[in-house]
This record gives sequence, structure tokens and C-alpha cells, in this order.
Amino acid sequence: MIVARPGPARRGGPARAALSHPSGKLPGVSKPLVLLDAASLYFRAFYALPESMTAPDGTPVNAVRGFVDTLTRVITERGAGRLVACLDADWRPGFRVAALPSYKAHRVAAGAADGEEDVPDTLTPQVPIILEVLGAVGIATAEAAGYEADDVIGTLAARERTDPVEVVTGDRDLFQVVRDEPTPVRVLYVGRGWAKAELLGPAELAAKYALPVAGAGAAYAGMAVLRGDPSDGLPGVAGIGEKTAAKLIGEFGSLDAVLAAVHDGKDRKLTTRARTALLNAQDYLAAAPTVVNVATDAPLTVDGAD
Repeated sequence: MIVARPGPARRGGPARAALSHPSGKLPGVSKPLVLLDAASLYFRAFYALPESMTAPDGTPVNAVRGFVDTLTRVITERGAGRLVACLDADWRPGFRVAALPSYKAHRVAAGAADGEEDVPDTLTPQVPIILEVLGAVGIATAEAAGYEADDVIGTLAARERTDPVEVVTGDRDLFQVVRDEPTPVRVLYVGRGWAKAELLGPAELAAKYALPVAGAGAAYAGMAVLRGDPSDGLPGVAGIGEKTAAKLIGEFGSLDAVLAAVHDGKDRKLTTRARTALLNAQDYLAAAPTVVNVATDAPLTVDGAD
């Protein structure tokens, strides 16, 4: 069982009692397992705060400051029973690149023979500091060789059968993990900052994108395939934007059902224009789900857990 210790508490207080309990939470109280999309959070912190924030020795600490601020808000406001920071062991996994070579290709550092990510020079030295902070306050970290943090989160969320799960991220890709059963999984989306954070479950996700509530997570993933994501090198289907993608998934219920209608050629809900666009994108549509869908069976390595 993963038990993260979010930090010191007042002597005898409820947080200390929870941490001393074998389950990592107070008896009779269901507190969420909170999963942090660490790289997403520190990248966003880096770009949100000025690089003029430095340590006395001149080391930039803007990403550290922003990440710690978010971590503090999570600890004080989300009532986590367990807390895990999920990391990228591989930012551009080979199985995704094999399916779609354009995946994150534009983010590979120029001249990098080993495919390293193009990371700002002033962010690179801050990542070890962030990991030290996590270790110092007793927060577990998890990763999986050959997989991204999204896959670690997808796997931990899929496995959880005891407590509700909250995923804290600035990445919409993780909307697909929401569910109600067997244990609730919600996404706390902080892509626009903590003050504008959105807590999304299946109902909220369905309302936001006009998707079916049943299977809203999978429906979102299907919509994401159709829409594409230039920031990740996913072209999407030419001529189909977010609204049309959401409409297609909303009308047919799933990406598989949309593609079945394309090949059947008889469903009048599918316009000639949409059918033509989808037929022209068959190779992409065959490959993209491998890239978009998060893994739920990644081989996890957890550090700092009891």
C-alpha cells in the first residue's frame, strides 16, 4: 500500500493520527489518494513565474517555488489520505513514437542523438531540487520504465479499490481517467491556475464537452484522437475541430462507433464531409489511440512508500 507522508502536523492533530495509522488515514474516514502529475505541474510553474526568482547562489527557483506552492495547496485543501508524485521515466515512449512518429517530435532537443527533450536551461537544475523537496516531506514518487507520468497515473487510478482518487494536473490528456465506479476518480485541472481550478468527474466532463456521461473518460479520449493536439504532435483529422469531434462522439457514443459508421456508409447522422475526412485519415486513426490512451498496466516503481 502506498502511504505518502505529506509533511509535519501539530502534535496530536488529525493529520498526525492519520499518518500513524497503518492504512495512512483515519479509521472511518475515506480520504482521497491524490496523484500529482509532477512534470506538468513544474513545467507550468516555470512558465508562470519569473526566472528572476533565484536562490542566494543564483540558482533559478521559479519552478520550485510554483511547484511547492501547488503542493502546499494540495496538502492543505484537498485532504489527501495518500499522496504520490508521478514522474516521467520516458517523456516520449518508443511504443508511442512507433505508432505515430510525429509524437512530440518538435520537442526533441536539436542535435540530441538520444532524443532528449528540449528543456529550458534554467529549468533543468530545478528538477532535482523538486525531487529533494518531495523526499524531504515524505511524499512517495512513482514511475514506470518506458512510460510517461500519464501512464503511471492511469495505472494507479485503475488499481485503486479503496479510496476515491484525485489527479492534480495541468494536462487535459488525463481527463480520460475519470470514473464513478468502482471507486471515484476525479481530475483537478489546474491548467489555468489554482484560482480557476476545475474538479471534473464523468458528469462534469460530459457537460463541458457535450459527451455521454456513461464512459465519459473513454469518450473524451476518442474526441482527443479526432481533434488532435499540436502541442503533442497529433495532427487530428483534417477539417474536424473540437466541436465537431465532440458532436461525433456525443452522437455515436464512442470512437469505435464513429469509425463503424464511416465504413458502413449508411448512417445519416454522419455527413458526407465528415465521412470523407475520416476516410482520408484512416492511417492516423488506426495509430492515434495507441498514443492518446493512457496505460492502465504500466510496471510501476514506487519510492518513498510504506
